[in-house]
Amino acid sequence: MDTGAPLPRTTSLDEVVPVVARGGVVVLSGAGLSTESGIPDYRGETGSLRRHTPMTYEEFVGSPDGRRRYWARSHLGWRTIARARPNDGHRAVTELRAAGFLSGVITQNVDGLHHAAGTRDAVELHGNLDRVLCLDCRRTSPREELDRRLRAANPGFQATATRINPDGDVELAAEDVRGFEVVPCADCGGVLKPDVVFFGENVPKPRVDECFRLVDAARSVLVLGSSLTVMSGLRFVRHAAKSGKPVVIVNQGRTRGDVHASVRVDLPLGAALTELCALLRRTSP
Repeated sequence: MDTGAPLPRTTSLDEVVPVVARGGVVVLSGAGLSTESGIPDYRGETGSLRRHTPMTYEEFVGSPDGRRRYWARSHLGWRTIARARPNDGHRAVTELRAAGFLSGVITQNVDGLHHAAGTRDAVELHGNLDRVLCLDCRRTSPREELDRRLRAANPGFQATATRINPDGDVELAAEDVRGFEVVPCADCGGVLKPDVVFFGENVPKPRVDECFRLVDAARSVLVLGSSLTVMSGLRFVRHAAKSGKPVVIVNQGRTRGDVHASVRVDLPLGAALTELCALLRRTSP
């Protein structure tokens, strides 16, 4: 609940266990949950926003050069995302869901790792890099299909990535991008876009409504590895706090939602969630 000032952070899970043990918990996860899988976050101490400006929706739809730059970089970066595997944190969330403690999972991540870990019903708030959307005919297709087409269109593409970013692209030199060939939709010839929400783009309303329904039906909200900097996630925390529901935040560093939290824990997610599962197993009848 909003007390006007954030509560002190702790490294103990003692106050988290009884909240989760009551059940009815909705998880809201962010990039910090996937860092242990080798995918960097945006806003941590080494977050990519300190060095990298992500693609915006306006630039992508309005600039052919912007699209070329994005797809050249993402063509390399997606392979790293596709190779990433769930870590202990993702597996712990799946265990908590299977044990009946969680009533839902909302993720801001676009890496698909909750689904890969077995939480098949996780709501992917910002979409998934594994899918591609045509902005003209609205057809969706697998990213692997586009990857094959881009490889065929760019047989001599030998660029080397210097750093992977959370949105799946990498840093490339301008000369590596200049000659990259972008392919259109195979059905209508329209513009292809990854089926993710870019900066400056709205989350589809039906997806937002589904998340609000999950929060309304929950007893509490557990934030995992999100700075809550963008409103797309913060609004659910504010909504829960306004309804008087406990908000527990487990994150390394401050978040924009700290003022709404009833518990704030500063611990690495993999170890913390593994410990949480063990504590709940010991306290469950």
